[in-house]
Amino acid sequence: MATSLATTPEPLELVAIALGSNLGASRTTLDEALEALDRNEGVRVIRRSSWYRSAPIGPVQPDYVNGCVLLEVSLAPEALLDVLQATENRFGRVRAERWGPRTLDLDLILYGAQRIATERLEVPHPRMAERAFVLLPLAEIAADWIDPVSGRPVGELAAALSDHGGVERLEEGA
Repeated sequence: MATSLATTPEPLELVAIALGSNLGASRTTLDEALEALDRNEGVRVIRRSSWYRSAPIGPVQPDYVNGCVLLEVSLAPEALLDVLQATENRFGRVRAERWGPRTLDLDLILYGAQRIATERLEVPHPRMAERAFVLLPLAEIAADWIDPVSGRPVGELAAALSDHGGVERLEEGA
């Protein structure tokens, strides 16, 4: 009997990433960042939300363009975090001050149904349920995804927000 040398493909995990930018040509940066992510081995972009405008949190700075994307990945959570941070760096991300302006921000929001707490990573993102600029675009593309912390669907979390904080969907191409 011959032994097969074929490897079993890595299991794929569905993950949600939040994207944001408020420096430079933000929409172009976000689109190009998604293309860059999709070129990484073990990462495939499968769905993107609309882009949204939101007021910044933190110091005075320009408004953000935000959105969310669903990825299929065969990477472990911290390996994916490395890919996200390398992509941010390639687009000129500088970590000068907390909640400061940035060319690109990529946050790992959900990794399947997992709850992860390491020195480098907390998933689900600890402030996800408070942020309209995350929940509104995420609900657009994954309303039925169950938040592993609350046990509630993302669409329900978004609908329960008492304040959208001025988050507004942008027209495509505008």
